[in-house]
Amino acid sequence: MAEAQTGGRSTIGREAALRGFGPGAMALAALPLVLLAAMVYVFAIWGSALVGPAPVPPDALGKLDIERVTFRPGEIGVQVVNSGPAELTVAQVLVNEAIWSFAIDPQPTIPRLGRATVSIPYPWLEGEPHAIRLITSNGLVFKKDVAIAAPTPEPEPLFFLVFALLGLYVGVVPVYLGLLWFPVMRRFGRGAMDFALALTAGLLVFLGLDAVHEALDLAGRVPGPFQGFGLVGIGLIGAFLALVAVGRRTVGAQSGRSEAQRRLALAYLIAAGIGLHNLGEGLAIGAAYAIGELALGAFLVIGFTIHNTTEGFGIVAPVARHGAALRHLAALGLLAGGPTILGTWLGGFTYSDIWATLFLAVGAGAIFQVVFEIARLPGREGPGWLAMPANFAGLLAGMLIMYVTGLLVAA
Repeated sequence: MAEAQTGGRSTIGREAALRGFGPGAMALAALPLVLLAAMVYVFAIWGSALVGPAPVPPDALGKLDIERVTFRPGEIGVQVVNSGPAELTVAQVLVNEAIWSFAIDPQPTIPRLGRATVSIPYPWLEGEPHAIRLITSNGLVFKKDVAIAAPTPEPEPLFFLVFALLGLYVGVVPVYLGLLWFPVMRRFGRGAMDFALALTAGLLVFLGLDAVHEALDLAGRVPGPFQGFGLVGIGLIGAFLALVAVGRRTVGAQSGRSEAQRRLALAYLIAAGIGLHNLGEGLAIGAAYAIGELALGAFLVIGFTIHNTTEGFGIVAPVARHGAALRHLAALGLLAGGPTILGTWLGGFTYSDIWATLFLAVGAGAIFQVVFEIARLPGREGPGWLAMPANFAGLLAGMLIMYVTGLLVAA
């Protein structure tokens, strides 16, 4: 009877809720939107009459953002986006202070938020600096200086292999090397394991802060209308909250899983967070390599190997006590390191500051969520266990390890 009454009350509640959204309520909800549309229409048609003439013509405040410069045999390509308030027409192009012929696809007049590619038939020299100037019909000048000209990689098998090797060297191999600590960590006692988990949290905190710094740095280069700092907030908070929901279903005690299963799920969350971070890192590496700002030298590989090997240690720390099958270890390493290869492909062939900013922010949010899950691991004395002297030392040690090994990575 109680269940029936409960079900009846639930049904009555739903019916009452539906009655609350009848035609009258729907009309009231639509009224602000109708008035807003009317106001936008009026100002779009009679705006100058209502607010008076603008002190500065909109096209005088125009802005072209040069997103990328590509170098192909006998040609320089300049990809631009109009981030100003009015359309702009490219009238002249200068390369190294000399006026040069050019073609624009799709057209010389670029609407607001429109994109175009300027093709310049120019005999550029590899390894030499090149200064590019775009002059609009109203006299605005937009410039891009390239310190070292280098051929832009084309999406062909050779460069797919080159970028795959780059991602393999700096992302996949180091993570798997770190996983080799798993047999030793299985011998740790409770105190040593707490220290290892705190060390993992320190590693991840440093990675997260580094990703936020890189995302904010890139956000400053994103064209204004695309709101780079807003992208950082969306990616950071969105990824954090999304993984909180995942963590409650997989890592939390309410998930109904055993402690061993929850710890394995946490290891996968750590690997996923690191993988998202490595995707953004791969984007930056691939783009820098493609435009000649990064050389794939032995020092670079050594630096990234040492720096990223610590990530593998962090991945296996939660499962060291209960163990994990070899297939899980293989999957964890691929999940954490594999996105680096994808990132180098995307960065090398189709780099975008907008997407790089978003991916780095998503990676940072995922990493901070993983730190949150580590801090509230089941079986610990609450989140405060990280503040215990030995564990706090492990937290700082993890951050210091990432800092010191980061010095070996070429900027």
